[in-house]
Amino acid sequence: MSGDSKLNRPEYEALLKPLGKELVSLSRWVGEKGKRIVVIFEGRDTAGKGGSIDMFARVLNPRQCRVVALPSPSKREQSQWYFQRYIDHLPAAGEIVLFDRSWYNRAGVEKVMGYADEAQVEAFLKAVPEFERHLVDDGIMLFKYWLCCDQSVQELRFGNRLRNPMKRWKLSPIDQQARLHYDAYTEAREEMLRVTHTDFAPWTLIEFNDQQVGRLTLLRDFLDRVPDTELPLAEIDWPPLDHEPSKERYSVLQPLEPYKLPDEIEQRDMIHSWD
Repeated sequence: MSGDSKLNRPEYEALLKPLGKELVSLSRWVGEKGKRIVVIFEGRDTAGKGGSIDMFARVLNPRQCRVVALPSPSKREQSQWYFQRYIDHLPAAGEIVLFDRSWYNRAGVEKVMGYADEAQVEAFLKAVPEFERHLVDDGIMLFKYWLCCDQSVQELRFGNRLRNPMKRWKLSPIDQQARLHYDAYTEAREEMLRVTHTDFAPWTLIEFNDQQVGRLTLLRDFLDRVPDTELPLAEIDWPPLDHEPSKERYSVLQPLEPYKLPDEIEQRDMIHSWD
């Protein structure tokens, strides 16, 4: 996670664990009741969309939960109805779809960076409420989150990506330009909210200057906005083995030598074995 937080890692994990259990319960409810859920994650670059999505995806069955992060549209897709390429990724019964950015690209990056003209943006904003009304009327549960962070925090996170080889892949030429248009993104977001924050598909803004607290806030809000999803676990007949557990045996190939652990870990395990 990037940036300072009020929470250290153990504190964050301890607070996240019970929410994760609720999320698993919700996913079971979605599967058994055949519900369809779409969660949209939008926000500034570095706000924390990827980490928030991972918070969901890492505890859910990947056969049930899908992450959608579409690349730039192809020439063919550019000639289609704007929403067309997103429709293929909407959930079937029992599925949860997490959009890492969404059709709202048109009102954000495409508008600010000049990839869409004013007429295209205006047409999009006019069409969105009707499009989302159809989704909701058809039974899709739609959640729209916008992750917010101050420019000073954004700059720190960009700097972290620049210096950290494991995060350098997150930087793109668009990022270099986006950081120069912080205020333009604010204006585009506010115009988008005025038009697309509806009673049937509302937006929720969450401060992500502190990413750990932001994730907990987002997940708590999401869980609070779905019905009571507590379902009893089905009884599964699971008798004990009728023999001593077997050990692995090898004849054709042998496993690799185990990873060499640091000495302090080996010593710690030896001490624990003497307790």
